[in-house]
Amino acid sequence: METETATRWLTDDEQCTWRTHLEVNKLLMHQLEKDLQPFGLTNNDYEILVNLSESAERRMRMSDLAAATLQSKSRLSHQITRMENAGLVRRENCESDRRGLYAVLTDDGIATMQKVAPHHVASVRKHFIDLLTPEALSDLREALSPVADHLRGRRGKL
Repeated sequence: METETATRWLTDDEQCTWRTHLEVNKLLMHQLEKDLQPFGLTNNDYEILVNLSESAERRMRMSDLAAATLQSKSRLSHQITRMENAGLVRRENCESDRRGLYAVLTDDGIATMQKVAPHHVASVRKHFIDLLTPEALSDLREALSPVADHLRGRRGKL
């Protein structure tokens, strides 16, 4: 058993930075979700559509899609069912693995992406990108990259 060490409490500056990050993340995700509502989509729906639209043959194994979107297989299955009912995706059996399933972007799903993507990009620009200078964007990317790399490396360990 590891010996516990004293807690390294956050400094005032660290606490302020952490809380600002949390607030910005929550507010931005809330705003982006709100801007997707007129299209009948959630952030999770849009993320799935993006992943499928950028994949070969516009399809992904359900297990890969769950990993890419950081969702449990069960939660993804429920979401895909809802999206199937809306005509955005369909499931197909995996011929090489009888237990495997693919999520496939339908023609309606492609049309939805083509309609929604310009609005989503405009929302991202309005509420994030255009509020920062190119230098600030570069600094932010550089600052957050080690965190993203660290967390990506831990995904298989969780």
